[in-house]
Amino acid sequence: MARAVPGRGGGARRGREQRRPPTWEISDSDAEGPASAETPATTREPAGERRPAAEALRWLRPGQAVRRLAVLVDPAVLEDAGADTLMEALHALGCEPRVEPQRPARSLRWSRASPDPCPRDVPPEVWAEDEPHVLLLLEPEEFVRGVVQLTQVCGLTCSVPWVTPESPACLHLAVIGLDAYLWSQQPRAQETQQPGRPAVTRTKGAVGWPEVEEALVHLQLWANVDVLLVASWQELSQHVCAFTKALAQRPFKQARESGAFPFCTSGRWAAGERVARDGAGLREAWWRQVRQFNRVSPAVADSVVSAFPSPRLLQQAYMACGMEQERLALLADLPVKTGKGVPPRRVGPDLSRRICLFLTTTNPDLLLDLGS
Repeated sequence: MARAVPGRGGGARRGREQRRPPTWEISDSDAEGPASAETPATTREPAGERRPAAEALRWLRPGQAVRRLAVLVDPAVLEDAGADTLMEALHALGCEPRVEPQRPARSLRWSRASPDPCPRDVPPEVWAEDEPHVLLLLEPEEFVRGVVQLTQVCGLTCSVPWVTPESPACLHLAVIGLDAYLWSQQPRAQETQQPGRPAVTRTKGAVGWPEVEEALVHLQLWANVDVLLVASWQELSQHVCAFTKALAQRPFKQARESGAFPFCTSGRWAAGERVARDGAGLREAWWRQVRQFNRVSPAVADSVVSAFPSPRLLQQAYMACGMEQERLALLADLPVKTGKGVPPRRVGPDLSRRICLFLTTTNPDLLLDLGS
């Protein structure tokens, strides 16, 4: 005869007697009623289908995506002695620089190797192999000729230099050493001045920084072309590496944000405080919300929540204030509990202002933290 295990029956009875109160769980709100228990079993993908998709998304992570990104460099770029700095920087970044003829000449393009297989949940434009961005390198003399064409010859009625119907959608220009070139041309403009001619003749045809800035505005507004002005190949290499890293991170961010609610995770409960239907847990949730502000310690959050146990009570206190300054400083003088031997503290005007703006402002673009 089998011997009964002591305590097992009592544990079962205790489990039936102590039932936890019903809670609100966001992740389970997609289905209600008896059929909701069967939904996860029918909608969950098999493990064999999830594994390739997870592997493809792993290759999209920033550390891995740089290795799948190739920088296509035109052979004419390598004719400059400083191009070695650019190639060494790209190798150090971990991407693959390839020397291939490009149109237009002296330009750089980016190409990405698509993972195989591609996840079905990610939009197809995320896996575009060829990026629309092209970086065209210009000599200072060539850029100055374009500035003269834009500002002194025919103005806005002429065609924009370097932009043709075959130009890519996102064209970027880079000029190395323009400042030094303009300074070197300044004495020549003064030498060509004739003693009997007015000063206007001396400046005719000369290009300075006012003309360059005017041309930059024309290129940005009329042709949507941005210009990068650097002093050396080292600065250009840093910009190209930063741009390459940003392009490598973009597919992963798009894949992560492609879902309707990417911040909701699978499972019955992700994180945070459980809030019961009778309101238990609301105070803890409000405490966590206060803690999400920058530079807020648990003691400061306790002080705010003790004075105003819910955000609704704090909003009502703000509405009762007659002046804006009174609302901004409402929480500033709240005492904060400290340990023995520690001087007394208070919440302070900075956090008081941020909480007030967070609960009262109607501007979604308002910057709450001025110290960030």
